[in-house]
Amino acid sequence: MLQAKERAILHHVMFDVDGTLVRSYELDENCYLEAVYEVLGHHLDTDWTKYSYISDAGILEQHIIENGLDAEGESIRAEVKEVFTSKIACRLKNNPAQQVPGAAKFITELRRLENLSLSVATGGWYETALMKLESAAIDISGIPIASSNNHFSRIEIMKIAKEKAVGKIKVPCTYFGDGEWDKMACEELGYNFVLVGNRTRHDQNIMDFKNAKQAMEYIGL
Repeated sequence: MLQAKERAILHHVMFDVDGTLVRSYELDENCYLEAVYEVLGHHLDTDWTKYSYISDAGILEQHIIENGLDAEGESIRAEVKEVFTSKIACRLKNNPAQQVPGAAKFITELRRLENLSLSVATGGWYETALMKLESAAIDISGIPIASSNNHFSRIEIMKIAKEKAVGKIKVPCTYFGDGEWDKMACEELGYNFVLVGNRTRHDQNIMDFKNAKQAMEYIGL
C-alpha cells in the first residue's frame, strides 16, 4: 500500500544500502567479484567508472555483452546471483554486518514524522540487501524497496522506489548515498543528495547518522 494514501506527503527520503545504512561495501564487492570468477573464470574489471550502470545487474550485463556471452546470458545471471547470495549469507553468518552508526535510530525517528515517506533504493539485488539490513539490525519493515531485481539502471531503481512509496505524486526527494554514481543519479533526477562517508566529495556530507540534527537539516526538516 502506498504510504501517501494515509496522509499528505510533503517530502520523500530515500536510502542506499551498502556504505550508507550498512558498512558492507567491501563485503559486497568481494563476494561479487568472487561469484563472477567462480561462474565464469573471469577477473572482473573493478574500475567501476567503465560501467554504464553501477548495479549488481548492470555490471554483470555489461560484462556478458562485452565478452560475447549473450547466448548464455540467462543462465549466467541466475548462477552468478545464486553464488553471490550464498557467499553473502555465509559471510554474514560468520561476521554479522555493522550498521553505519545511528542508521537504525535515524530511520525510526523519520518514521514518526508526519507528511514524510521513506524508501530504500539499492543497486544490489533484493535478497542480499535484505540479508545485510537484517544482519545489521536495521528494520525496514513496511518501507518500500527497489533493487537490481527491478532494473539494472540506478536511476530507474530510484524512480521505482519513489513510485512504490508515493505513487505519481510529485514531492521533493532527499537521497542518502555514499557513491559518486549516487550523486550523479540525484543530479539527473533533481533529488537532494546527502553524502554519507567520504568515498566522494559533496557539500552536504555526514560521516554517519549519529548527528541526526545535521542529517535532518540537510533534508530540510
